[in-house]
Amino acid sequence: MNTDERNYTGQHSEGSEENSPGTLDDMNTDENIAGAANLDSITRTEEELEKLQGELKEQKEKYLRLFAEFDNFRKRSARENLEIRQTAGKEIIISLLDVLDDCDRAEKQLQSAENIGQVKDGIQLVFSKLRSILQSKGLKAMQSIHTDFDVEKHEAITEIPVQDPSLQGKVIDDVQKGYYLNDKIIRFAKVVVGK
Repeated sequence: MNTDERNYTGQHSEGSEENSPGTLDDMNTDENIAGAANLDSITRTEEELEKLQGELKEQKEKYLRLFAEFDNFRKRSARENLEIRQTAGKEIIISLLDVLDDCDRAEKQLQSAENIGQVKDGIQLVFSKLRSILQSKGLKAMQSIHTDFDVEKHEAITEIPVQDPSLQGKVIDDVQKGYYLNDKIIRFAKVVVGK
């Protein structure tokens, strides 16, 4: 076998290692470089993964805090609404207690009074006080008599014939007054209409 055949079969001559292009040392160096690059890439990927996991954990904590705050807000709002509904009329009731006291005094006076004129004046004062308190809270009586019948404000109880043609279709009498609370109708007036 000549030298060329030995090189071909894998047996190397002494001088052939130096002259061959891909020696074992060169291949190990290339593999080391490739391995180091892979290791560096894996390290960077692990760092990015840890960073993303940290951000995910932070966002999850923010979400849980926000959810807890919203749940607390919802419960607090429900509790406040319940309290408001339970005490909605408290201010008006307190202001009407004075009128109730006046009614009690008037009732005592009625039992022992001899002068009906004074009792009448006292009761009239109680009624005036009641009306002024309710007006200060936004209550206003609806003025219906001699106005055109309006289905948005009035409820017709009956119709009666009228002599004066100008009163036809107009409110003749209030059976029950209508009221506004802060310019919103809270009770329709029950009226008699002329025909």
